[in-house]
Amino acid sequence: MKSITIHNLDGPLEAMIEEKARAEGLSLNKTVKLLLGEALGLTPGGNGGRKADFAEFAGVWSEAERRQFEKKTEDLRRVDSRDWQ
Repeated sequence: MKSITIHNLDGPLEAMIEEKARAEGLSLNKTVKLLLGEALGLTPGGNGGRKADFAEFAGVWSEAERRQFEKKTEDLRRVDSRDWQ
């Protein structure tokens, strides 16, 4: 398998690759290979599996946000049988 070297990555790109590697518990090398495979449509998740690209617009909450929502709307889930007579 051939090796390549990528020179002069700009700061934001480098930071995003490092962040993704940390989040997925992978080395930088494995992360870059994964990203390339996805971008070229060679592995699942690339070209067509763009669900994650729109997560911020689809109402994705953290666990803490979900718990807070559940707590603040708890009374809305109570049914008073007198309302249905």
